[in-house]
Amino acid sequence: MGSDEVLSYPIPNPTALEPPEVWERLRRERPAAPVTLPSGDRAVLITRYADVKQVLGDPRFSRQLDAPGAARITDSETGGVFNNELGSSVPTTGEGHRRWRQAVGRWFTAKRMSALRPEIEAMGDRLVDEMVAGGQPADLKAAFGFPLPVWVICHLLGVPAADRDRFSHWSDAMLNLSRYSEDELRTAQADFVGYLTAHVAAKRAQPRDDLLSTLVTEGAMTDAQLVATGLGLLVAGHETTANMIGKMVGMLLSDRSRWERLLDDPALVRTAVEEALRFDANPGIGLPRYLTEDTELSTGTLPAGTTVMCSMAAANRDETAFERSAEMDLERAPNAHLAFGVGAHSCLGQALARTELQVALEVLLRRLPGLALAVAPANLAPVHGLVVGGLSRVPVRW
Repeated sequence: MGSDEVLSYPIPNPTALEPPEVWERLRRERPAAPVTLPSGDRAVLITRYADVKQVLGDPRFSRQLDAPGAARITDSETGGVFNNELGSSVPTTGEGHRRWRQAVGRWFTAKRMSALRPEIEAMGDRLVDEMVAGGQPADLKAAFGFPLPVWVICHLLGVPAADRDRFSHWSDAMLNLSRYSEDELRTAQADFVGYLTAHVAAKRAQPRDDLLSTLVTEGAMTDAQLVATGLGLLVAGHETTANMIGKMVGMLLSDRSRWERLLDDPALVRTAVEEALRFDANPGIGLPRYLTEDTELSTGTLPAGTTVMCSMAAANRDETAFERSAEMDLERAPNAHLAFGVGAHSCLGQALARTELQVALEVLLRRLPGLALAVAPANLAPVHGLVVGGLSRVPVRW
């Protein structure tokens, strides 16, 4: 890898579950490497744990890439999930962002997640029943991994069960890098905004016990902010967790001793989930940040006006931060991975994601102890063309 080489980003994985070999060289030799994004714009990729943690933890730097000169992730007119006009209605920095997080975050407390846990478990059991009734082999992603998180997020938003299938397509489209045409993106965004606008109006007329009803009755947000909040929760709360369920099970079944270890000691589920989050080699594009002032990193100074791509996955394999970083250790603790980011912009729904991942794994271990991949691990196919990474299918037997 030459010192002036510009990599195309995102960097493809050799297989769906293995990290790109270049990550290690980047951390060692070029921890702030120039890259070309799908839009054709230039950015700087950072891969060291300390650097990624520093940039993500700095409240001055926003993921909203609407500053003059900021790099675009995609060149679509709709702007994609990082640049679109709808998303800009929610404050991304300062006191406005803090108030927004405080208002929404009350729905993602440990107490609320604990109360929701039995309902998630019951839905997981129903999905396993339906998958088993359909016969084997089955696609765990389609039968279990995707329906469970979409049920949860729609439950929180107060969305009727009959409308939930539409949310999967809208979520996919909002996370597009290259999978959908401009017309498809525009249609999906318009349909989603139209649906949520009507949904917000319905909550205003007849509030229920759900997150949007609470935000509507409190009156602290405009309708545009309420719609943008619903979009953010759908995209962050559904697609990422849905894909993570499939990848987590794929990781555990790709080395059967891992699954057997959890069968022998189910108390390890919590640390196993955290290690799966750290070990995930295919989380997607990572998080962009726009540097509003010169920033000193381990490799030197990056000038103000730089768009930085933070690879949390590469940072989570940093051998200076994690002992035996290339090994999946189901008992690893502490585990200060960066999968959810850090600081003021860390994932608002991480308590919900952890709850869903833990419950999903507990249900599968209890109901399907003989679960096994129906294909060789190397033949698991990754998702292409989306901001998030995942497996296109997770064929299993039991």
